[in-house]
Amino acid sequence: MIEPKKFWWMIKKELISLKRHPGRLISILAFPIIMILLFGYGMGGEMTDLPIVVVSQSHGDLTDLTLDTIKSTETYHVVEVMDSLSDAKSRVDSGEVKAAIILPSDYDDDSSQQKGVTLYLDSSDQMASQILESSTQGIFYRLSNMVAASQTSVSTQDANITPSLGHTLNNFKDDISLHINRIYGNIKYIDFLVPAILGMTIMMSCMMGMGSTIAGERETGELARLFMTPTSVSTVIGGKIAAKLLIELVRALILIFMAVLLFNVSIKGGFLQTFIVLVIGALCFVGFGIMLSARTSTQEDYAQISLPFSMPMMFVSGVFYPIETMPWILQKLAYIFPLTYLNDAMRGVMLKGQTLGDVWLDLVVLLGFTLLFFIIGVKRFNRDV
Repeated sequence: MIEPKKFWWMIKKELISLKRHPGRLISILAFPIIMILLFGYGMGGEMTDLPIVVVSQSHGDLTDLTLDTIKSTETYHVVEVMDSLSDAKSRVDSGEVKAAIILPSDYDDDSSQQKGVTLYLDSSDQMASQILESSTQGIFYRLSNMVAASQTSVSTQDANITPSLGHTLNNFKDDISLHINRIYGNIKYIDFLVPAILGMTIMMSCMMGMGSTIAGERETGELARLFMTPTSVSTVIGGKIAAKLLIELVRALILIFMAVLLFNVSIKGGFLQTFIVLVIGALCFVGFGIMLSARTSTQEDYAQISLPFSMPMMFVSGVFYPIETMPWILQKLAYIFPLTYLNDAMRGVMLKGQTLGDVWLDLVVLLGFTLLFFIIGVKRFNRDV
């Protein structure tokens, strides 16, 4: 039977305990707000303003109309209209832009030949490439219908096209064909998803495992007994890091093997390079876990403190949806999270066949985060247990 007075005392005790742990209290209050914002804005948003370049090798009314149409389409953010085909392709290859729309030199010619436009597409970003492919096909299908009609007068309401200037197309009687060059082949959603899932799994296991271990040992008194021996903080942390990395290396091998076995995921950049990227990511997030656990006294405290970091990273760092689907503020926020760089490096190696040299910037950023996390973790580590 519940004793009402003592029951109230127990509630009061728990509330007072919460008040004494401000970090846990802030996390409890802030976490629901963060999650609803991430679900509302970070997932499944409309994909607009995807960066592209246009190669215009022709001049005339049809070229002007096409450029106006592309620029007025919300799907695209036209970074530059250029003449050089090689420069445009290199910008797509480097990931600077998502695609290049190439208008050939005979695009405005009054000839009997069909006009061939090329969409040079970065297909490694599966969702963005689908949107770009669909939008581009729609544009040139409508333009093809207009070009096929002789003496066509184009109004701003015609075929949902709203060019900034009115154009009159005369003598164009041939349709336009669109050739799509997917530079990384046909990428399925599972191919897009698996590299980031591998990175996310490493993040969660390293952060939660390392931090919970230290906080748990502090809570049970094991850490206190360890520090009763003449052992430095660096030795304790270093030993824990080595053990955790060994565990994560085995986990990484299992993850890669199962991804290949179950989902037939191809690793274009090679198994060894994928493994090295995962190891660097694991080291980074082990450091993150140490930093967060440096001052936490219980596993519950650590869990409440780590969730506002780990959950936003899952949604904002492009694991499930491309970063381009998110509002601009979340797109900027994504680049302060290490998981974004791990995902980018993993997709570069696994989907694009890039080498470690090609993803060097992502790896340098991850190593920079690692150094920062370890320095803060060791400096702030609470030996008084």
